Amino acid sequence: MDQITTLDRFKAPLGGQEIELQQVDYESGGISLLRIRIRERSRFTVFEIDADTAARWGHALMQWAQRQ
Repeated sequence: MDQITTLDRFKAPLGGQEIELQQVDYESGGISLLRIRIRERSRFTVFEIDADTAARWGHALMQWAQRQ
């Protein structure tokens, strides 16, 4: 059985989007991915990314935030 663990959940202050970060551990294949769920009213956008992609994305976000 796949296991889903919520890592963080928050609301974007300007657009009001609900953002949830989850770790998804897939039993088949033994892989763990980061799931990013963005809810905007009734619309959902979902990404599942590996650790290397999450690290690169996170690094880019941190660099941008530090420049602001």
